[in-house]
Amino acid sequence: MDKIRAKVTGIQGYVPEYRLTNKELETLVETNDEWITSRTGIKERRILKGENQGTSVMGIEAVKGLLEKTGTDPKEIELIICATVTPDMPFPATANIIADKVGAKNSFSFDVGAACSGFLYALQLGAQFIQAGTHKKVVVVGADKMSSIVDYQDRTTCILFGDGAGAVLLEATTEEFGIMDAILKADGSGEPYLHMKAGGSRKPASPETIAQREHFAYQEGATVFKFAVTNMADVSAEVMERNGLKGEDIAWLVPHQANKRIIDATANRMGVGPDKVMMNIERYGNTTAATIPLCLWEYEKQLKKGDNLILAAFGGGFTWGSIYLKWAYDPK
Repeated sequence: MDKIRAKVTGIQGYVPEYRLTNKELETLVETNDEWITSRTGIKERRILKGENQGTSVMGIEAVKGLLEKTGTDPKEIELIICATVTPDMPFPATANIIADKVGAKNSFSFDVGAACSGFLYALQLGAQFIQAGTHKKVVVVGADKMSSIVDYQDRTTCILFGDGAGAVLLEATTEEFGIMDAILKADGSGEPYLHMKAGGSRKPASPETIAQREHFAYQEGATVFKFAVTNMADVSAEVMERNGLKGEDIAWLVPHQANKRIIDATANRMGVGPDKVMMNIERYGNTTAATIPLCLWEYEKQLKKGDNLILAAFGGGFTWGSIYLKWAYDPK
């Protein structure tokens, strides 16, 4: 019997209209455009504005666009997984809300929380349902409203993050396309260096936690940077070696958009030139679980059937991983 694989048959992204530029950040914290650009590569990021506008709003738009683009009836979708660390609320899952609003009445749905590695975790998880033969159409969403947990008085973090969403459709194939291999890793000892102190069951919200500004993302930048550079590069090289791939075999590196220096280090380790690296960090910043699908969405017209893609990410947890994806269709 032929091996069943999960192939990506469509990609769609969504970013809010509002642009938060480096110039505007100069009015909020002590920083400047040159400093931000030279250290991160970021020029602007998108911010979701308005009352009662949660992560699901962006996820819904991405999935609606995906279903329309691929000509898929929402009732055919059997599973929706949403990778996010900024759910609309602790429960129900943001994926439940997305499924309801897009009319995916026959799907079950749940969230995955693995910070900036969330989309890779969710993609591999969705692929397992396809490969098991139990599901035919799975939607994987990466979406985060990072502006909801960013402290705009902290110049070390507020310059980094933006809001956005991306979604892919997974379907079965017996051809040599789709998700070919994945290596996903985690190390919980990274907790002290990248976390949100309050708002969970360990430290529920209180007047004290609010006064102490503990409901925002906290990052010990130097430690995270060092760990990210090493591990994102190592795991990408590992998945290539395991599949007999060299730099010249790779059409595109699709890296998590955290920091241009981390991306450059990963590409160098893989032997991939800058012309083969997907990059949109300058316009969107770090959208956490949304960075990789947003890259695929923006570069879709440049992708060709049979292209070898290496997806790589690193995030809070620590979590990190790499997926070898063979692209399944030509530009339309």
